[in-house]
Amino acid sequence: MTTTLDAPPRAAAAALGKGRPWYWWAPYAGIGAIVLYCLSPFYWMLVSSLRRSNDIFSDAPVPSPFSLDNYGAAFSEDNGFLRALLNSFLVAGITTVLVLLIGTLTAYALARLDFKFKNLVLGIVMITSMFPTISLLVPLLELFSSIGWINTYQAMIVPSMSFALPLAVWNLTAFFRQMPTELEEAAQIDGCTPAQAFRKVILPLAAPGVFTTAIITFIAAWNEFIIALSVVNEKSLKTAPVISSQFTGTTDFDAPFGTQMAAGVIVTIPLVILVLLFQRRIVAGLTAGGVK
Repeated sequence: MTTTLDAPPRAAAAALGKGRPWYWWAPYAGIGAIVLYCLSPFYWMLVSSLRRSNDIFSDAPVPSPFSLDNYGAAFSEDNGFLRALLNSFLVAGITTVLVLLIGTLTAYALARLDFKFKNLVLGIVMITSMFPTISLLVPLLELFSSIGWINTYQAMIVPSMSFALPLAVWNLTAFFRQMPTELEEAAQIDGCTPAQAFRKVILPLAAPGVFTTAIITFIAAWNEFIIALSVVNEKSLKTAPVISSQFTGTTDFDAPFGTQMAAGVIVTIPLVILVLLFQRRIVAGLTAGGVK
């Protein structure tokens, strides 16, 4: 009796298997190859951080023996890595908050207000993000030197905002445009002012887009290197990417590759945790409006 009940599902599975083309596995192999290609540098960075200094140039895929000396060296007081991590959190956090505040209001105005050359304004906003950072470095240094901003946090925050704001405005403008204007009209009929309608009705509905923009902005500000390297000379103000690139060995001829790999792993961990915690909101924000 058991054989009789199990026979139809097995027959269906066999028929389904026979109906598949021989290359059914190709998409999965392609996905696996892409994932392997993307993750291999991070894996090698982790492996290198767990090697002893004498084994740093080993080609073994697994460190033997394991060693945490590089992590201890990264957090030594001479390197100042812990203070640099706090600086990175401060710069990236303030940049994200300011970009969201300014970008959300700007995007809502561009999405709802009707005025001439609105699309031109939005295009100019996007054009400003196309300039390479290195081309703006000398003017920024001249400007910050004249106003006394060298070796300050705002010298790192303001340029990061200028690079992140265009993308934030573009993303949020598209997000607000898909929301029907009837939402604000209904809220105003119920007694809300335009500002209250935006804050109590539109903003909660736009949470996926705002979350996505916030995470993208935080990652960009966290990884920023060239501006932070150029405008800050004081060790106590340097960010984690900058300070880790300036690690020194125990001697003049000692290259601290293992310590730098350990610092790279530590710097990457907050970003991985952030994406894992908010991955659903990120996907919802990126796919919002894709299907109507």
